[in-house]
Amino acid sequence: MSVPDWPPGTVTVLSTGGGPAHAIPVSAALRADERTVLVALALRRSSLTRLREDPRCALTVLGADLAFTAHATATVVEAPLAEAENVAAVRLDVHDVQDHRAPAFVLRAPVDWDWVDDEARSRDAAVRAGLARLGAGR
Repeated sequence: MSVPDWPPGTVTVLSTGGGPAHAIPVSAALRADERTVLVALALRRSSLTRLREDPRCALTVLGADLAFTAHATATVVEAPLAEAENVAAVRLDVHDVQDHRAPAFVLRAPVDWDWVDDEARSRDAAVRAGLARLGAGR
């Protein structure tokens, strides 16, 4: 199974190792191609440190009629991101996709991200533009 696409605002959760399992919601994640996802992590995030120590990770995506986990190896590709100096761009090279959907249920109304002020919305747009730039080069 290749990495499905998802709309902006879909909730994603990045799980890392490098010690006890650690999971965080990620607001900026973008499918670059069928085997690659780009995520932005704040430079201060312990998840970034963990990925540098142990690049094995998993990204869980939950949306309307969408539930999967992409198991991957992470590589920091730009730190800081040119469009946003407080984040790093991380490429997830996906080696397995686990589809969590089942005939017994449907995901209808997912949780989604929204920003409460224009400045945060603008920062998010800049981060997503940076990820899109990096994804276009794939």
